[in-house]
Amino acid sequence: MTSNQDEMGLRPFCLLFPGKKVIFAFFSLQKKTESTIINITMERLLYQKLLQWKASNYRKPLLLQGTRQVGKTYLLKEFGSREFKQAHYINFEKGIDVDFLFKENFDVKRIIENISIILDKEINIEEDLLIFDEIQECPKALTSLKYFNEDMKELALCCAGSHIGVSLSKESFPVGQVDFLNLFPMNFEEFIMAVNKKKAELLAEFSDETVIPEVIHRQLWRDLKIYYITGGMPEAVKRYIDLRENQFEAFKNVRVVQEAILEGYRSDFAKHAGKENAAHINRVFDNVPVQLSRNIDASVQRYRFKGVIPNKSKFVQLEGPIDWLLKSGLIIKVFIVNTPVLPLKNYSKDNIFKLYLFDTGLLGCMQGLPFDSILNQDYGRYKGYYAENFVAQEFVAAGCGKLFSWVGKDSEIEFLRVIDNRVVPVEVKSGARTKAKSLLVYKNKYSPQLQVKITANNLQRENKQMHHYPLYLAGKIKHSARTASWPP
Repeated sequence: MTSNQDEMGLRPFCLLFPGKKVIFAFFSLQKKTESTIINITMERLLYQKLLQWKASNYRKPLLLQGTRQVGKTYLLKEFGSREFKQAHYINFEKGIDVDFLFKENFDVKRIIENISIILDKEINIEEDLLIFDEIQECPKALTSLKYFNEDMKELALCCAGSHIGVSLSKESFPVGQVDFLNLFPMNFEEFIMAVNKKKAELLAEFSDETVIPEVIHRQLWRDLKIYYITGGMPEAVKRYIDLRENQFEAFKNVRVVQEAILEGYRSDFAKHAGKENAAHINRVFDNVPVQLSRNIDASVQRYRFKGVIPNKSKFVQLEGPIDWLLKSGLIIKVFIVNTPVLPLKNYSKDNIFKLYLFDTGLLGCMQGLPFDSILNQDYGRYKGYYAENFVAQEFVAAGCGKLFSWVGKDSEIEFLRVIDNRVVPVEVKSGARTKAKSLLVYKNKYSPQLQVKITANNLQRENKQMHHYPLYLAGKIKHSARTASWPP
């Protein structure tokens, strides 16, 4: 190995799954103390959607949205370096000042010519990728996407932006002129891709005929509890991988990363919402883990407004901060219905819902839970909220859209899913106990054609009406929500 390679280098490889997708991975060789270690950087399933976008005859400028620190910039840079002749990168938050280019007019040819001069690189609009990062910091650049779509369709233009920054833009948004993709924290499958590619093959090939050997099931169950600690923020996962030979030291470093991420979010509150609103947003954000951990009954209860912000006890008084956090992607809202009939949204109310955090790792960090408590599932009288939060996170990453749960007189079902245009009850248990009184009540009342239990047990099909999934396969449960696919 040369001295330059010893400092830093990228080594690509690809996993070829028979009859399935091609997943790209990237090895990072990084010098550390006296020895060189191999770190696996992050594989993201969304890469396939980027390839579909690139190949589409109908593509528009692409806006990749997501909460800060979920890996948007890294993903677009890797996409550009691997799939295009050249990738040209502009960050509107720092570095080169190009804001002025969009203030004169939206002549896209002029804009590209000037960017080319600033970067001292020729931009081939038919072969290169142009990346606008942190586009929410330049609202006029966001507006310009309309003109790029109309006047320079041959250019591959990808933009990265935070949910809240884009939504708060004061400039007109190019409605109908942009393609969208959302990037979430790494889900469990992506986590396994990073830590063990052999087990990742099993998850990638999962189908209704899959049989999971018990030894693999036990390993995946152990990995899930590790994922509860690391969560899916790429930097936290990478820190765990780099240091996992000493697990306790790895977890300590993961927490340092998570605390820094949380501090960054709180800085965003003040930056975008103002001092008073930021204080209210921060209180609601900190209160979500508190309410989750207080539950001692069968499942997470509806969100309570009293006691969150001083002198405010009604939904209308907390609606603003809650909505801000939802738009930021930092919390997950699950609507509660008492009648499981399509369309479910018609049987829900805006002020009756559950709230979960968008990442299990940050949940544990905010609660200050010891690592051993999470690994041993020893964190209070009721530990099911961790499993529920994980399932909600996996459902969102799988593209399930709005989430719902059912509450009856004395029973409740954690989630309702729409599968093949039918409402399917989904019971979530944190352990191996499979008795589900609420599910029996629901079955007797509504006679669902399919029921799902998600527990610590291995995959099994009790009969055509009852399917048992292990928690780590929550994101693999079939759903009818249409995933993003681009026209041929």
